[in-house]
Amino acid sequence: MTDLFKAFIILLTGVVLFFSGCVKLALRLSPSLIPSFTEAIFEECDPGLSKDAIPANLKILEGLLKNDPGNKRILTALSMGYAGYSMLFIDEYDPERASALFLRARNYGIQALGDKGRVLINPGVSKLDLQDILGSLGDQDFVGLLWATVSQNAWISINLDKPKAIALLNNTEACLKRILQMNPNYLYGLPYILMGSALSARPPMLGGNPQTAKGYFEKAMEISRGKSFLVQYLFAYYYAVRVQDKNLFLKLIDDIAIGEPHDLKDICLINSVIQQKAARLKKKVNELFI
Repeated sequence: MTDLFKAFIILLTGVVLFFSGCVKLALRLSPSLIPSFTEAIFEECDPGLSKDAIPANLKILEGLLKNDPGNKRILTALSMGYAGYSMLFIDEYDPERASALFLRARNYGIQALGDKGRVLINPGVSKLDLQDILGSLGDQDFVGLLWATVSQNAWISINLDKPKAIALLNNTEACLKRILQMNPNYLYGLPYILMGSALSARPPMLGGNPQTAKGYFEKAMEISRGKSFLVQYLFAYYYAVRVQDKNLFLKLIDDIAIGEPHDLKDICLINSVIQQKAARLKKKVNELFI
């Protein structure tokens, strides 16, 4: 029996128990249910199938959450799911909807962190208090912090013209730095990708620093050995465009085009979607470079 099939059987059992009022017990007795469920999502290589299936699966998770509101596994899975769905399928076409979904993802991640999480989205918190709270987070908080930060960073990128977004820049940067301290190699260097993207996307007056960003992207490239297309894509989209390095842009995009999404099974969906996005981005090269 494959892991995916086992996860499906467990989930089906959970849904049945949900309607009989025993879902909390089922979730507590099956702690691997939610991680297996989220892994199955990102292992799916068919973008069309995933785009149609993910929203329904997320609503199932929200139904399960109603019966166990403090379940950290469900909360982090929802944060990851909504963030991933919005980044892969929505923000390119509908920034306004993506903005709302990123906030939903962020809020689930914050809930997973408990009382400490709410302080992270308080623009009035002092730098010292913020550092103390971030320093007190342990390994069990890492995934919640990461996806809350991914979502908040994405929301800020869409809303840089809004004072509310600007007010959270310092908090988000502090979270990114803490994530890098905790587990910089997570998901093929995702923390390095996030920092590189943030420093490239922001103008200098808001803390942007393309040259420093380049080092983060290069570190992520080393970790993934060029097999995580997300690195090349965001390296091209943010850094290469920001510094107007057309040759680097084209090399990164072409590397994605000839890559094999299946090389990294656990992020096959991400690679497959990014390969499609890269092909569309290349068509805009004359708009992006003067």
